[in-house]
Amino acid sequence: MAVPLLFVGGCDVFKLGVANHAGPVAESQWHLLVIVGIVLFFVAAPVLVLTPIIAWHYRLGKKGNVYKPKWNFSWPLEGLIWIPPTGIVIGLGFVLWTYTQALDPYRPIASAQPALEVQAVGLDWKWLFIYPDQTVAVVNQMAIPVGRPVHISLTSGTVMQSLLIPQLAGQIYAMAGMTTQLNLAASRPGTFRGENTQFNGDGFQNQKFDVLALSPADFDAWLASVRASARPLDPAAIDRLLQKSVPPEPILFSSVPPDLFQTFIARAQEPSR
Repeated sequence: MAVPLLFVGGCDVFKLGVANHAGPVAESQWHLLVIVGIVLFFVAAPVLVLTPIIAWHYRLGKKGNVYKPKWNFSWPLEGLIWIPPTGIVIGLGFVLWTYTQALDPYRPIASAQPALEVQAVGLDWKWLFIYPDQTVAVVNQMAIPVGRPVHISLTSGTVMQSLLIPQLAGQIYAMAGMTTQLNLAASRPGTFRGENTQFNGDGFQNQKFDVLALSPADFDAWLASVRASARPLDPAAIDRLLQKSVPPEPILFSSVPPDLFQTFIARAQEPSR
C-alpha cells in the first residue's frame, strides 16, 4: 500500500509545477527541460541498459565467456568515443545559451500592452505586494490580468528570500537593501501557487501565496475590492507587518504611502546602531 501512495503523493509536482505551465516564461522553461531530458536519456540509456547485460554475460560463474582483449588502435572506436559526446556538449551548449538569453528574468516580455508594475517585499513570514500605480497593497496575494506582462521589483525587509511561481516563472532572490527584477505573464486564468524557497526561520514552510490570473474586468473588480477594504497601510500597519507572523488569510490595504518600496530598501541600508 505504501508504494502506490508514494506515486500519488508526487502528483502535485505536475499539477503545480512547470509541467502545467500557465505563461510564456514557464512554457519556455518546460520546453528546455524536455529538450535536456531527451538528450540526457539518450546519454544515460545505453549505460543503464548495457551495464547489467555485460555484467550478466561476463559473470563469474560463466567460464566460457572470459574476456581476453587484444589491444589495438581503432579509428571507428575512437570516433565512437569522442564524436557523439562532443556533438552533445556543443548542441546542449547552443541550446542552453539561447534559452539563457530568452529566459533572463530581467528581460521584458514583448507585448502591445504596458507592463503592470508590482513591487514585492519579502517579510517574516509573508509577502507584501505593492501596486504603485494603483496605490494599493496586499499581503500574501498577487492579482494580475491575463495576457498582460507583469514587471516585479523585489527586495527583502529581513533576510535573503527567494520568490518562485513555478507555473508562471522561475526563481528570483530578494535581498535587503537591494533590488532584483522578474518579468512574467499569465496566458490563462487561474490561481497559481507562489512561495519562498529560501529558508528564513520557523515559518518558512508556510510562506506561500496565491497568484490570481484574472480577466481585465475581473482584475478591475479585484482592485475595487481592495480599495473598498478601507484599511490604509499606515506606519502602525507596517510595524505589525515587520513582526514575525504567518497571516491566516490575505490582508488588503486600500492605500499605501508614496515610495514605500524605496523606504524598505533605505531602511536596510541604514547603518546598524
